[in-house]
Order: sequence, then C-alpha cells, then structure tokens
Amino acid sequence: MNERHRPKFQVRARHTGSTITVYQAYRPETGGPAARHGRFPAAWKRERMTWIKPSFLWMMYRCGWGSKEGQETVLAIEIDREGFLWALRNACLSHHVPALHGDQASWKRQLSQAPARVQWDPERDLHLNPLPHRSLQLGLAGEAAARYADEWIVGIEDVTPLATEIHALVRAGQPESAAGLLPEERPLDLDDEVLARLRA
Repeated sequence: MNERHRPKFQVRARHTGSTITVYQAYRPETGGPAARHGRFPAAWKRERMTWIKPSFLWMMYRCGWGSKEGQETVLAIEIDREGFLWALRNACLSHHVPALHGDQASWKRQLSQAPARVQWDPERDLHLNPLPHRSLQLGLAGEAAARYADEWIVGIEDVTPLATEIHALVRAGQPESAAGLLPEERPLDLDDEVLARLRA
C-alpha cells in the first residue's frame, strides 16, 4: 500500500504468529549486555517507564540512526505477542480525548492507574520526514514493565550495524537499496474494540 494512503491509526510491526518485534535504543553498557544475554542487565531500571516502538524508522528518527548520546545501541526486541496485546488492552492514551475519557480528571485517573500508555506520532520515511499516518509508541510502567523484562522477551538483537548500513545508503543517494534492507512491518490484526479506545 502506498505510504500516503495508509489508515491514520494502525499498528504495523514485524511479527509472527506468536511474537512482535519492537525497538529501543540504549547506551552501549546497557544495550550490549542485553543483546548478548537476551535480557536486560540488572542495572536496567524497571521502575521507570520504558517506551517500545514497533516502527524501525520511527526508532531511527528518535535515536538519530544511533548517533544520539545515550542511544548508540539499537536493539530489536522480539516479544510475546500476547504480552504486547495485554499491554494494549490495559493502556490509556497519553493525552486527553474528551470523547473517549470524559473530563480531564477522569482521564488523569485512568492514566495514573494504567500500566501502559499509548502515544501516536507521525511515522517517518527513509529521510526521517513525517508521514500523514501515525506510528504507535507504547509506554510500559509498573506491572507492564516487569512483565516485559521478565516474561515477554523472546530474543534481543543488536541492529546498530543494520541502522548504520541503511543510513549510509540513504546518505549515498540509494533509497531503493536502503528500503530493501528495512525490516518488513505489516499491519497487526487487532480487535476494533482495542483500537477504538486508543485512537487519538
């Protein structure tokens, strides 16, 4: 489907029948051990909210192709599909939408109680320019962050070399070659009920 004609709110990801791949970027002292051992090191702070991103290119926008300080190691984290869906079902939008939440106080109450939150940001193209449709960011806190770290992770791969290679091709004016290396991200089949609560 042409990028300009995608539904505005749609979860797209690299996925199998049982797993979904999300992306995060960390300092090498966190990302390196995580990729080697398939789990986050003890220094990983589970009490903080952690944001996972199913879009490779949005991750590239966020971390500057792995060039931003503290985000030099880009990880592809394969997680349990049911865990990801649990987080979506228990998430609250990160901003107030009166038609969904009622008044501001009600939304703030929901947000404070939810173990996950959803934010929709413009998807990015190979040049990291914004596109009309949105990319899901999923924030995990409390129970969701603990489940993520301890139960959902199936595998962790350091994809910094891939990011570097794709970026080099983009800078060399070879967008078709760069696009050929991108992870294949397909729409995730979600219940309308789940997305209805999370559309901005």
